[in-house]
Amino acid sequence: MQNKPFTYLFYIQYLGLRYHGWQKQPGLKTIQGKLEKVFRYVLGHEEFNILSAGRTDSGVSCHRGAFELFHISEIDLEDFINQVNENLPDDIRLLEGKRVSLDFNIIQDVIAKEYRYYFSTGEKFHPFAAGNLTYFIGELDIDSMKAAAAVFVGEHDFRRFCAKHKQSDNYRRQIFESEILEDNLLLADGSSLKRYCYRVKGKGFLMHQVRLMMGSLLEVGKGIITKADIQEALKSQETSPLSGKVPANGLVLYDVEF
Repeated sequence: MQNKPFTYLFYIQYLGLRYHGWQKQPGLKTIQGKLEKVFRYVLGHEEFNILSAGRTDSGVSCHRGAFELFHISEIDLEDFINQVNENLPDDIRLLEGKRVSLDFNIIQDVIAKEYRYYFSTGEKFHPFAAGNLTYFIGELDIDSMKAAAAVFVGEHDFRRFCAKHKQSDNYRRQIFESEILEDNLLLADGSSLKRYCYRVKGKGFLMHQVRLMMGSLLEVGKGIITKADIQEALKSQETSPLSGKVPANGLVLYDVEF
């Protein structure tokens, strides 16, 4: 991007329900496509590029993601962010931005990413909560899920917890934290709902890895597999997923650290 020497790091949040993921795709509504359209309007030209710290799948939301803007000239950040937010739809918001050096690499300089998967069980919740909360029918053994979640901590081979098609020769990823949390969510009708969250933090993740990890924890909660099955899968050379992946709408890219 040497012809665009002004580099900026921006943080962003969005509700992914209406979008086909981050990456721009012909004929589809995406976060990147919507951003670029608004940037062209605010800047008045197309002499810029944006690069994300990570691409989210269709339906996945973001609490604090990050992307880099490469531009031909200096930008007044406060004015730019205000104008962009005025023209973005209500389900996308720029949080903040800063100038970064030319040697900053938004992919390689990531220290950690945190994902959270929100779900509930028992009585079906109010439909207004469905934007980033998944409902699982029946009761789950949450204590067993909590014990199994801890198994993922450390460096492991996640070939049985990623998309089937080959994407890398290296399936080893390091997980710093992995736990099941619970809290109460206030609903639109004034009632509250017990909500659960699978929180996982690591250096980086394979395609669909978090949704497949959560899928295995869900099957532990249902009594279909055990914690020992997950431990064995992390040592296996098989490539078939241990469990199915959970729906996208419960997943949130919660934070990116540099």
